[in-house]
Amino acid sequence: MNEATELESELQTQPAIGTETLADILFTLSYDSQSVVHTERYYARGVNFWRDILPENIYFNLMGKHAGDTTTMAIPAGVVYPRHEPQRVLTIPMSRFRGRLPNGTRVDPQRGRYYPKGLLDGLTGVFPQNTEPIRCIDVQASKLTVDLNHPLAAVDTQLQIDIENVRTKGVERGGTSIDWVGNLTTGPGMQLTNGTESTDFFSQTPFERSDESPDEQFYRLPRFVNHLDDQAVELIESIYAKILRPDMRVLDLMSSWVSHIPPGLNPLELSGLGMNRSEMTANEQLGRIVVQDINRNPVLPFDSNSFDAVICTVSVEYMTRPLEVFDEVARILKTNGSFIVTFSNRWFPPKVVRIWRELHDFERMRLVLEYFRNTEEFTALETFSIRGYPRPIYDKYFPELQLSDPVYAVWGQKR
Repeated sequence: MNEATELESELQTQPAIGTETLADILFTLSYDSQSVVHTERYYARGVNFWRDILPENIYFNLMGKHAGDTTTMAIPAGVVYPRHEPQRVLTIPMSRFRGRLPNGTRVDPQRGRYYPKGLLDGLTGVFPQNTEPIRCIDVQASKLTVDLNHPLAAVDTQLQIDIENVRTKGVERGGTSIDWVGNLTTGPGMQLTNGTESTDFFSQTPFERSDESPDEQFYRLPRFVNHLDDQAVELIESIYAKILRPDMRVLDLMSSWVSHIPPGLNPLELSGLGMNRSEMTANEQLGRIVVQDINRNPVLPFDSNSFDAVICTVSVEYMTRPLEVFDEVARILKTNGSFIVTFSNRWFPPKVVRIWRELHDFERMRLVLEYFRNTEEFTALETFSIRGYPRPIYDKYFPELQLSDPVYAVWGQKR
């Protein structure tokens, strides 16, 4: 039996996708906008082709496929999410914008930002509890212009579907239907700019915090804890593995006792700059340690053009002077050097800046893009998200939280 015959025989023994199977599928949505590449991934575990919701073109494309198969499809705007409709851009009196969320939080609309649809009063079928995001595209004293279209409504995308596992399901006992592509496309697009208009992130003291005491006091005691679950940590490591190389000089900015550099990558030199010496001393990957509060002094104590890459892991949300820090990162990077910023949706509440708390997860990528663009020193900008992976069963938040912490990343290269 030759190799081709053996492969054909093996495929015949594996179940193919059908109404009697479950499949684990990785969806990857990609698109470009204003010279930025965007990639969104969603891991769909246990897709039920008898019960779950998939667009017709995707459903029939997957039927009969096996584990290991990959298919790629063009997704024009209007196919799996609604196409842009001009009549869904409304100008309303400012009095119809509810100034508070149901939990009592005050909200003042800002140009380019997203807000829950439930803040709009007088729309048919819209209740205060409606959290669907709508974009505020213009703010005047007496009126407000909002866009009710989907964030990707005017964007053509590419969808790659990787089938990781197919198995025959047991007895069907009912259950809920899951809209997998709806999950994939809920949030993506919010990191895009509104045409040529800028987004107002920087008015109304965006970098204030609920605890303005010196950071040296807050970080005085070491915290030897993982801030994300192990699956999310593995996903962050995979991002760094994609960009970093073993011969690089790398700075771990706002470092801690773990650098999330994949085992075996072994950069030529890994330096750490952070707030707690004990934490960084316990980090066996660090070859050099610098203790510095960049919120107090954003000037990085390194020579210009001295690093091949800088990483910042789940810490950008604590920067109170991010524009100055990003300027400094650009200074110390070599030409074509990479700056990679990763984050999730968890943080220390006392020290996170106000603007971060107010934004949707995907809108935070837009904010970090603004940090990059402000320096005018970065090119090849990309955003990346990955969600939907199961949380490890040994994690302390399982089973209350079934899914792994989402991972978001923004990176670019110095010109």
